[in-house]
Amino acid sequence: MNLRVFLLCTGLVVTHLLLHVALGLGKAAPDLAIVALLLASRALGSAGGAATGFVLGLLEDAFSVGSFGANVFAMSVTGAVAARTRELFVGDSIPFLAVFLVLGKWGRDLLVWVVSDPAGRVPFNDAALMEGPLLALYAAGAGLLARLLFARGPLSR
Repeated sequence: MNLRVFLLCTGLVVTHLLLHVALGLGKAAPDLAIVALLLASRALGSAGGAATGFVLGLLEDAFSVGSFGANVFAMSVTGAVAARTRELFVGDSIPFLAVFLVLGKWGRDLLVWVVSDPAGRVPFNDAALMEGPLLALYAAGAGLLARLLFARGPLSR
């Protein structure tokens, strides 16, 4: 991982914490932690992506009131799977990055829903078909904007 990717991902995580924890915006703010994880995972590899996902998931679970461990599991799996895409898809074009961010956020949300406590989660149709795609598009839009503004050129080398 080069310095540019590290600074971008660190800035995304700090901004995520400011928006979600300090300001308490919740779903009104994009999920920048998953964007940071997805971008970092492409540069780190499977072990680094899973470790980064574990740390970010633990950070998310520390500030949530839901099922503890759901975010740790989902972020770790997402980080490991996202890192494997570097071997399958070469390059960091804007269309690829948009689809990558949407599918990564949506998949992470589905994993959190699956392993969360059934008593405290919303119905599947609402989580997977209504909220999930919209929140994934929102996070992907914010991630693409951050990527275009702050990290020009290829991210993974």
